[in-house]
Amino acid sequence: MEGLLKLKRRHFNALVCSVCALAAAGSLGHALAQAPAQAASSNLPAVLVVGDSLSAEYGLKRGTGWVALLSETMVKEKVKARVVNASISGDTTSGGRSRIAALLKQHKPRWVVIELGGNDALRGLPLNMTRENIATMARLSREAGAQVLLLGMEMPPNYGAKYGQEFREVFTAVAKAEKTALVPFFLKDVADIKDPTALFQNDRIHPNESAQPTMRDNVWPELRKLIARR
Repeated sequence: MEGLLKLKRRHFNALVCSVCALAAAGSLGHALAQAPAQAASSNLPAVLVVGDSLSAEYGLKRGTGWVALLSETMVKEKVKARVVNASISGDTTSGGRSRIAALLKQHKPRWVVIELGGNDALRGLPLNMTRENIATMARLSREAGAQVLLLGMEMPPNYGAKYGQEFREVFTAVAKAEKTALVPFFLKDVADIKDPTALFQNDRIHPNESAQPTMRDNVWPELRKLIARR
């Protein structure tokens, strides 16, 4: 991702350390606690978001992340559905795959948004494993009766053009094979602008509060199409 390239590689290396520390610190409970209040009490059909720190409000004031904004938008537009945020800072596709069956059983979502893969790349995990994990999550979600939306990611050019292309193609390949909806680049107009540092926190890794509406707007049109089909 061209803009994110300007965020030097040392910042990505720092993220790898930070996400491991977050996982060890018990970010699971923290992330699950971020689900909008309506998710716990409403009988409305659920939109389940399974993601990493980009969706878990890392470094943000509670209620200001794109998932919370998505929930607010759905309320304003009178969409009869609730949002459950099951994102964990530092999570990988392996983590998501290990959790998805229990999440599907617990929340019985009609729609599943998968925002994972970035941490796999940062940790140097095999792309075929990332692809298989995402595909399995999508397949299990479909078999449980949910429609799936994948949020694609890109890596900065300093990871190499070949790797960048192969990583990007993971999402398009899974979307095609599993017949899911796809947002090609979740951080469009955030990480690819002229000065991307303006929309990132001091760590230059995580989008700041100002970027969250754009992230929400990148997701909502595709999710709205899926909801309208039901």
